[in-house]
Amino acid sequence: MDRLAHYITWLGAIAIAGTLIVVSFSLGYYSVWAIVGCVIAAIVIAYPSGRLVSNMIKRWDPAWDTRKEAPQPDLKRGGSHERHPPK
Repeated sequence: MDRLAHYITWLGAIAIAGTLIVVSFSLGYYSVWAIVGCVIAAIVIAYPSGRLVSNMIKRWDPAWDTRKEAPQPDLKRGGSHERHPPK
């Protein structure tokens, strides 16, 4: 698992856990085990979604070589400085 997938997984897990904890509190479950269950469910849900989003980002990036799992060194991305050359 690459770094991008880790970041997306933990970002998604925090968001999902927060939502599940708010839902469990609004339903009247205030125990520690309800919170632990929400955190575990969030990690289980966020892991595949993090991998999916990471692969999708890499697939859409024209400078990423999926065979080597590394950026292509010779492909220019086309930043704003290339569209408007200095005069």
